[in-house]
Amino acid sequence: MTDRRTELAGNLAKVEDRIAGACAAAGRAREEVTLIVVTKTYPASDVRILHELGVREVAENRDQDAGPKAAACQDLSLTWHFVGQLQTNKVRSVAGYADVVQSVDRVKLVSALSAAAVRAERELVCLIQVALDAGAGERGARGGTAPGGIEELAAALAAAPGLRLGGLMTVAPLAGPYAGRQRAAFERLLEFSSSLRADHPAANMVSAGMSADLEAAVMAGATHVRVGTAVLGDRPRLG
Repeated sequence: MTDRRTELAGNLAKVEDRIAGACAAAGRAREEVTLIVVTKTYPASDVRILHELGVREVAENRDQDAGPKAAACQDLSLTWHFVGQLQTNKVRSVAGYADVVQSVDRVKLVSALSAAAVRAERELVCLIQVALDAGAGERGARGGTAPGGIEELAAALAAAPGLRLGGLMTVAPLAGPYAGRQRAAFERLLEFSSSLRADHPAANMVSAGMSADLEAAVMAGATHVRVGTAVLGDRPRLG
């Protein structure tokens, strides 16, 4: 465990240096960017070490892994983000532990999340996942609504009991006009965020960037970056 703590501490320090460097290059304060460590496929013991090292925001993408892990760490002060594609039959479970759902991409999901949040007597912060590789009326290859669907989803979330519209999220697309152009993709997301905030001023979260492209996200103006491999490294996986 000591070796694992040393490994995670070293990796975390390197990621922190990368974020700080990107903030400095962009003329931003380090405090403007929140690091979310994506702990998917890694055990609860790693989450505990990360908490000891000062991490307070963690993310999961599969309910079958996230639920038991969150339960095992319920004594820790953590904000849990759900970042995976979410099926409506998993919503009730996710609403029991997630504080933020970053992958809202259809109105049907908004309705299901609202009902589950009210039932659980919780408020869930929701981000609209934007797919920059999706055509009008389509969903992206990695989930997400086409940009034209943002306004409808924002209105639905703003009106839904138990939910709070937090902002936007994207994953750098592997196909389409933004493939291989992460900085341009993230800058486009910031444009959508600016438009969204005209009608929903409090929806100021912009979640973008992962291990390979966090600098591009910070330079573009992201408020949250989701980093997994760069912190956790290679490790025997769950399941």
